[in-house]
Amino acid sequence: MTGLDLWLIGADQPADAVARLRETLDAEERARAERAEEPRCSRFTVVRGAVRELVAARLGCRPAEVVWRYGPHGKPEPAGAGGLRVNWSAAGSSALLALAEGRAVGVDVEPLREPRLAERMAARWFPFEEARHVAEAADPAERSTRFTELWCRREACVKAYGGRLTQAFGVSVAGPSPLLLADPGPLGTGPVSLADVPVPGPYRAAVAVLGVRPVQVNMLVWNQS
Repeated sequence: MTGLDLWLIGADQPADAVARLRETLDAEERARAERAEEPRCSRFTVVRGAVRELVAARLGCRPAEVVWRYGPHGKPEPAGAGGLRVNWSAAGSSALLALAEGRAVGVDVEPLREPRLAERMAARWFPFEEARHVAEAADPAERSTRFTELWCRREACVKAYGGRLTQAFGVSVAGPSPLLLADPGPLGTGPVSLADVPVPGPYRAAVAVLGVRPVQVNMLVWNQS
């Protein structure tokens, strides 16, 4: 059984915590933070700094020593990590970091979409049965929830394979959570295990892990030290 640590990161932190975490970022991350307006600047700093702290704790190094390498479509992984696989996602005040040993992982967090927008996007991008599943919900809030959950699942799969979102629009990710996609189609070869992840606030999240072996999920909360 594969152990999967899922860390919930609160992106809104006091100014002293933001300043401390900024010191752990590399030059490219600092530049990205500085280009953003508040609160995005501080939230980006907190999420990247927290990711560095948690990855460094697994690798036995200092947060500032973590070096990222990037896949063909921009998926980051820590250099020299051995079997540790990493992925994270952030939306507003919420973020998730996934750490798995020996299996590629993807995670996604999204804000709940406005119901009418959700229905239009589902009709344009989702397979027919998924779009109908979204549209037939009588309650507008339920339409938003259904769409956002399916979108998160799709993004998590894409990130696990290190692909592009357009590759996943024809792949069905519907069904009770957790589920196993035996044939991910254009995303890649081999099955992927997929599950919804509970997160606080007006957000939805999902995680995907390549392979069929069972996954033991450990839900954890990062607190600034």
